[in-house]
Amino acid sequence: MKKVLLVFTVFAMTFATYAQIETPAPSPLAKFEQKVGLTDITIEYSRPSVKGRTIFGDLEPFGGMWRTGANKNTIITFSDDVKIAGQDVKAGSYALFTKLNSATQWDVMFYADTENWGLPSKWDDSKVVATAKVDVIQIPMNIETMTIDINNITTSGGTIDIIWEKSYVGIPFTVPTDKMVTTTIDKIMAGPSANDYYAAAEYYLTSGKDANKAKEWMDKAMSMIDDPKFWQLRKQSLIYAAVGDKKGAIELAKKSMAKAKEAGNQNYVKQNMTSLKEWGAL
Repeated sequence: MKKVLLVFTVFAMTFATYAQIETPAPSPLAKFEQKVGLTDITIEYSRPSVKGRTIFGDLEPFGGMWRTGANKNTIITFSDDVKIAGQDVKAGSYALFTKLNSATQWDVMFYADTENWGLPSKWDDSKVVATAKVDVIQIPMNIETMTIDINNITTSGGTIDIIWEKSYVGIPFTVPTDKMVTTTIDKIMAGPSANDYYAAAEYYLTSGKDANKAKEWMDKAMSMIDDPKFWQLRKQSLIYAAVGDKKGAIELAKKSMAKAKEAGNQNYVKQNMTSLKEWGAL
């Protein structure tokens, strides 16, 4: 009897597994990625189709709010701060909602709360980070499946295009390409920073590379730092010891230990004391 029950259970589980039928979603999910200048933009949305219906002015009435897609709200993500229709928008993810004012004019809103299924249960104006007032252009052909795209791309911006049925809107945006490139150029032309020299010196020390080159870079880094910290002085002392400058290493270790005591960092106090004993200073 137990064997019969076991066989029946296995059969039932197997049937249940194979009985699951996957069907296509009426509004399939899409993910669109585009780099504009140096900024990455990602759009995730579900794409409804016309299916013989009148969309704008009927299924989506004028004067009402539209989720700008289907199912979960449409989400757009910017990797950098941008401007949308001239308004500053911080890097991050936003939901798109559209107020269908009329057949000729919409308000497309970028909403800070992306965790909604459709429209928010309670609308919060303070979460609207930008509103693009856009003219609706009637196009001569029917676009069966709703499409969001990025077009008119330049190094400094483009348009977020929404196309469905016979309606098209373009939302202008700009990206901070010039600022980003200029900042990089200025940094490179100004030469390595103190952090660059410090990191290079630390790598050469820990990798057993040219200790004299590590000392050169560390000295350069420390000359650019107004108030070296105890851990920086500690690293510098180890590099001096590595090149055989015991006197310089001892002097730096004492400075590091004094600052570590001020900061209450007993671990660095102990490390410096160990080194000072090793170098014959204690």
